[in-house]
Amino acid sequence: MQICCKCIVLNEFYSHLTVILAAYQYFCRMKLHCTIVILCILLFSCKDKSNQSETAAQNNEEIESLQKQIRLNPDSIGLHLQLINLYDSIGDFKKGYAEIDSLIKKDSGNYAFWFRKGNLAESARDTAVALRSYSVAAKIYPSPESLLSLANLYAEQKNPRALLLVNEVQKLGLGRESDANCNFIAGIYNARIKNKKLALELFDKCIANNYTYMEAYIEKGLVYFDEGNYREALKVFTFSSSVNNLYADSYYYMARCYEMMDIKDSAELRFKQSLTLDKNLKEAHAGLQRIGAE
Repeated sequence: MQICCKCIVLNEFYSHLTVILAAYQYFCRMKLHCTIVILCILLFSCKDKSNQSETAAQNNEEIESLQKQIRLNPDSIGLHLQLINLYDSIGDFKKGYAEIDSLIKKDSGNYAFWFRKGNLAESARDTAVALRSYSVAAKIYPSPESLLSLANLYAEQKNPRALLLVNEVQKLGLGRESDANCNFIAGIYNARIKNKKLALELFDKCIANNYTYMEAYIEKGLVYFDEGNYREALKVFTFSSSVNNLYADSYYYMARCYEMMDIKDSAELRFKQSLTLDKNLKEAHAGLQRIGAE
């Protein structure tokens, strides 16, 4: 007999509720004023666990549905890619790799399959597989997307091949958005090799081509941050938050500047702001713990 997922969630809720009521009765007898705080903590904990259980159940249902459809339509590339996207979104990279590899095995000359594997590997922070996948994709079809994806990884590794690929794309004259991407990647390379002046110039060029290129603001601020110029870095991060006030990283790095300047109340505020925008930002939780606010 199958049990409804919502019933499981409700059972968990009532189980927690029983604990809460017992705690309430105990603290009433003890006449302690911290009862409300403890009840709130338990309630929020219950709600969070319920949401997690419901999300996991929904993901499992969607996976089972897609797998069933694939068994009925094994040649449907769209269904396979949907399943890969789902595995990617929930962080099940092992199954994601298995799914994309099954497509590559059938058609190893398909550019899109290799490019998608590169994306998946980046999500998994598997740089070696990402480099190999993008390299194969670029050999099959040297699209600007594959060349820049490859260049970005090389830039992070301080590999000058990044600049060669960026120059190749810039020669195509694809417009301001493409130029912004090229300038950003060249900026990353120069920032990583500590050529700070040129890195700042390139990030400014990127922003000039795309005013809302948030990653460029962050990387520009980090150039100042890494050299210990926290006030200048703070100016950049603060300005970036005015460009996009929903970008969690702006507030996180503002918090880091305040933390380094030992202004703990401001650091705490910004860490918490970043978490309201991205509750999965583990670095912000770590920051709050460092300053004794969590």
